Amino acid sequence: MNSTLLHGFFRSSTAFRVRIALNLKGLAYDQRFRHLRKGEQRAPDYLMLNPQGLVPTLEIDNHVLTQSLAILEYLDETHPEPALLPKDAVGRARVRSLAYMVACEIHPINNLRVLQDLSKRFGANDGAVAEWFRHWVKETFAPLEQRLASEASTGTFCHGNTPTLADVCLVPQVINNTRFQVDMTPYPTISRIHRACIELPAFAAALPDVQPDAE
Repeated sequence: MNSTLLHGFFRSSTAFRVRIALNLKGLAYDQRFRHLRKGEQRAPDYLMLNPQGLVPTLEIDNHVLTQSLAILEYLDETHPEPALLPKDAVGRARVRSLAYMVACEIHPINNLRVLQDLSKRFGANDGAVAEWFRHWVKETFAPLEQRLASEASTGTFCHGNTPTLADVCLVPQVINNTRFQVDMTPYPTISRIHRACIELPAFAAALPDVQPDAE
C-alpha cells in the first residue's frame, strides 16, 4: 500500500479537489471510500481519524490531515512543483480569493448535509432543494464570471496558463452543478476554463465517474 491514503467519496467535491492536487503533484495514493449517503463517515473507526466525520481525510507522511483547503496548501508546501499558488504575493491573494469564492461561499451552504437538512427539518422537496442549490451557485458564479472575464491575470486557467488552487476548487463545483441542472450559459469564461482543465490528465483522472466507488 502506498504511504498516502485518501479517505473520500466519489461525489464529494472536497475529496475531488484533493484527488486533482495529488494527481497534479504526481503523488501516488490509495483510496478508502466513505459512502456519505450511507453514513459511513460517522463510523467509529473513521471518527477516530476525523472527529468531524467529514471527507476528505488524507493520511500522508505519518500525519492525518483534514479540511481540503488545508490539505491543498500542505501538498503545495511539501511538493512545490507544479505550484498551486503563484510566487508573487498579489497573485497568491488573487488565486486564494477566487478559490475561496467557491470553497467558502458556495460549498458550505450547498453540501450534502445542508441539503439533507433542508428536507428533514424544513420539509423541502427535491425541487425546492435544487432551487436552493442553483440560487447559491448563481450568487457567486455571477461575480466570479465577471472577475474571470475582465481581470488581466486570467489566462487559459483562472490565473495565467497553468492550473492553480482556484481551478482545483472551480472544477468540482462545475461538475456538481450538472446534478442540479445549473444553466451554465451565463458563465462562458468559467465554462471555457472548466473545459481546459478537464482536458488535463490530472483533472480527468480525478472525475467522480471514474472513481472505483462511483455509482
